[in-house]
Amino acid sequence: MKIDFSKNNGLIPVIIQNNETKQVLMLGYMNEEALQKTQKENVVTFFSRSKNRLWTKGESSANFLKVISIKEDCDQDALLIQVIPDGPTCHNGTTSCFANEAQISFLNELENIIDDRISNPNSESYVASLFQKGINKIAQKVGEEAVELIIEAKDNDQDLFLGEAADLLFHYLILLKAKGLCLNDVEKVLESRVKIRE
Repeated sequence: MKIDFSKNNGLIPVIIQNNETKQVLMLGYMNEEALQKTQKENVVTFFSRSKNRLWTKGESSANFLKVISIKEDCDQDALLIQVIPDGPTCHNGTTSCFANEAQISFLNELENIIDDRISNPNSESYVASLFQKGINKIAQKVGEEAVELIIEAKDNDQDLFLGEAADLLFHYLILLKAKGLCLNDVEKVLESRVKIRE
C-alpha cells in the first residue's frame, strides 16, 4: 500500500465502516505515523487536528475500533477502514457519527442485543429462554407471530398491526440467529435478485 500524504498538509481522510453491517461510522484523518500505528496494532489511530497529536479512538472511552481491512481509493489519497467497534463510535453515544446512519442500523443493534442475550444467558432473559428451547420452538413462535400479524392486517388498528409486525420481526431475528445467519445474509440474497432483474 502506497499512500500519497503530499496533499492536505500530510493528512488523508479516512472513512470508518462497520465490517459486519457496512454502516459508515465516522470520518477522521491520518498522517503517515497514525497509519503505521494503526497497521501495527490493528486498532484505529487518527491524527487529531484539534489536539495536534496522534489519537487512538477509544483511548478515553474504551470504545476501540478493531481493524479488519484497510483499502486505499483510486488516487491513493484516502482510506476506507473496515472495523469491528467495541461500542458506540460517536462521542454522543450513538453507533455512528451520522444521525441517519444510526437510525438505519437499529436492526443491526438489535441483532447484537439478541446475540448478547444468547451468549450471556440469565433466568430473566426471554431471548435466552426461547433460544434454549431449540429451533422447533423458535420456528413455531415465528409462525404464531405471522398468523397474529395477518389477523391484525384485516382490521384498521394501525398500532396493533405495528405491534404484531414488530413481534414478528423480533422473533425472525432470533430464528436467523438460531440458523447461524443474520440480516446481512438475507440482504445479500435480495441484492442478488435485484441485480438479476436489472
